[in-house]
Amino acid sequence: MSQLLQHSLSKFTYYTSNRTPTRREHNHFKPCQCVATQVNNQRIMVSNGNDSLDICRVVNGMWQTKGEWGNIDKDEAVDSMLKYADAGFTTFDMADIYGPAEDLYGMFINRVRRERPPQFLEKVRGLTKWVPQPVKITSSFVRDSINLSRKRMDVDSLDMLQFHWWDYSNSGYLDALKHLTDLKEEGKIKTLALTNFDTERLQLILENEIPIVSNQVQHSLVDMRPQQRMAELCQLTGVKLITYGTVMGGLLSEKFLGANIDNPFAGPALNTPSLQKYKKMVDAWGGWGLFQGLLQTLKHVASKHGVSIATVAVKYILDQPAVAGSMVGVRLGLSEHIQDCNAIFSLVLDEDDVNSIREASGKGNDLLKVIGDCGDEYRQT
Repeated sequence: MSQLLQHSLSKFTYYTSNRTPTRREHNHFKPCQCVATQVNNQRIMVSNGNDSLDICRVVNGMWQTKGEWGNIDKDEAVDSMLKYADAGFTTFDMADIYGPAEDLYGMFINRVRRERPPQFLEKVRGLTKWVPQPVKITSSFVRDSINLSRKRMDVDSLDMLQFHWWDYSNSGYLDALKHLTDLKEEGKIKTLALTNFDTERLQLILENEIPIVSNQVQHSLVDMRPQQRMAELCQLTGVKLITYGTVMGGLLSEKFLGANIDNPFAGPALNTPSLQKYKKMVDAWGGWGLFQGLLQTLKHVASKHGVSIATVAVKYILDQPAVAGSMVGVRLGLSEHIQDCNAIFSLVLDEDDVNSIREASGKGNDLLKVIGDCGDEYRQT
């Protein structure tokens, strides 16, 4: 571990586990230089040491391909992926547990190889996740799992492997990450990342010299937990955040402004897994009435700029410290959000916008106190 990183981590541990530093101490507690560089306003480079990957800052999320959002025709889905990529949205996020997501990416990347020029292919990125059950981790188990994803996605090397672990009481996650590092050194993985890890474990993983480039976490105007301890560590170490749940499955939209969801005949139904999931976050944050106040604020800002509520919600999170990219879920072949996504890159929120949004977001409960740190909603610690 570099002396600078070791020094930064030791200071972070001291300040976060003991007490708030004095003003004099805080002046000496300066973050090390971030290792992510912005290529342009649409793409950003995430890196750690010699490992680097440039991604689109608006990431196409493929959780919805599991099927609960509607039946997906594979050919139409791949056509839709090409349409997003042609519009510049060339980064796709998936997981081994997202139904056919990795297979769809394999079909898509083959279409790109056949139907698009080489320079187009160079911009396409496939970020996948490995979500093993908490079993005994061996080198062969890790290798077989990664080889399966490589086969499904039809790539020699995974652009990014994001690792999830269910149970922190089982320290096998460190063994898994060391085996993944070995596979990265063999060229089977280009960059290593995490998903839904908390600040304490991210720090431990970095102390074990695992070259993590990013941590994918839930982050929205309702869930600002990542901007507390996690963002501080990320700024010290250069690890970046990729966010999901940023439009809360569609709750942060005009569709739910003024909606009466208590009456199934009067308002839009919460009929997808993502809407149901993020409605629980609204309840934990402060309830539907308070959420309507947030939507009204966002609508005011959106109308001022001629964009949608979702566009404002994503842009605000993209502008937060340590955030490299934000996920927008794609219902491939069923609906699309290309126009709203394009508007994110041209939108500039002024000081009044930021202050009004921050005030509305801050009226809710602190979810760090209600739920715990990033990812704690998925596990018991």
